[in-house]
Amino acid sequence: MIAGDEEAFTVLYRRRNPAIYRFALHMCGNVAVAEDVTQEVFMTLIRDAKRFDPERGTLGGFLFGIARNHLRRRWEQERHSLPLPADADELDTLLNAAAGSGKNGYSNGNGTGRGPFLLSRDEYTSLETVGRVRQAISTLPENYKEVVILCELEEMSYEDAASALDCPVGTVRSRLHRARALLVEKLHDSQPVRRASAVGE
Repeated sequence: MIAGDEEAFTVLYRRRNPAIYRFALHMCGNVAVAEDVTQEVFMTLIRDAKRFDPERGTLGGFLFGIARNHLRRRWEQERHSLPLPADADELDTLLNAAAGSGKNGYSNGNGTGRGPFLLSRDEYTSLETVGRVRQAISTLPENYKEVVILCELEEMSYEDAASALDCPVGTVRSRLHRARALLVEKLHDSQPVRRASAVGE
């Protein structure tokens, strides 16, 4: 691709496009922005392919890093965060449409020791829980949301995530640890409310 092979770029685009789009959509919750950012990532790759240095990290980390930088520039220009979807169902619909790679967008256990936010398999696989997890992720501070999306949803290694986020591996680990704790709190806090509502009905 770096040598100008168009077919190689097409293959690369098809392989990497869905994950970059999902990342952008998770981060901003806006389809138009996610599409723009994804397009910009690959336009940047076409223009500056030689910026990629395999000794500094993987291509995936490089592309996610570009996406992150584009998102941050947009937020700085607008001086406020982009609006998230109104509810978890709306974000579910958007992310299901984006799942072109066959993933459901969440890690379901792959032997890496990064479990699904300390929930049981039965609880995790329920649609209600998936919706609550997605909603909880959308409310995390940006630096925590990034590591959850990359390491948990996209199943990226700590090293690749560190490359994408331009920070030490230890920072990725500590942020992810804190993010998991926040998610558990948010999920446990939301459960009693839902159950009380159901009983009231």
